[in-house]
Amino acid sequence: MGRSQETNKKKEVRSKKEKKKKEKAKKREERKDHKKGNSLDDMIAYVNEDGSLSDTPPDQEEKEETNPEDIEVSVPKGAPQEEADPIHKGTVTFYNESKGFGFIRDSENGQSIFFHVSGLMEEVSEGNAVNFEIIQGKKGPNANNVKVIRG
Repeated sequence: MGRSQETNKKKEVRSKKEKKKKEKAKKREERKDHKKGNSLDDMIAYVNEDGSLSDTPPDQEEKEETNPEDIEVSVPKGAPQEEADPIHKGTVTFYNESKGFGFIRDSENGQSIFFHVSGLMEEVSEGNAVNFEIIQGKKGPNANNVKVIRG
């Protein structure tokens, strides 16, 4: 007798739920029946000489032998190495004395670099031209040994 008091809306909701369950079960059965090829041969991919993936193995006749001693793993000893100047120049764009930090705009690349009061060699203020070194901090590059350029 419980269903005799059902409204049309409740009947619709119940029939939709049953329909959804049937569709889900049907899809599950279809997936079981039509398993895609999960064999090892279906999963293997080959890389050709251009670096593109292919499903056909390369031709062993055209394979070129490589001497392992000819492969250079590091920078060649005779390669010229550039010494980067550790001292950078820039302008203080922001400085908060009460919180003890600020930012310097690097004149070479325009990058904004953070500095902390602990990295100052002397007092600075906004607009000062400064020399500084860049060190790697926890959240990115930091300016260290910041000195005002006199002149």
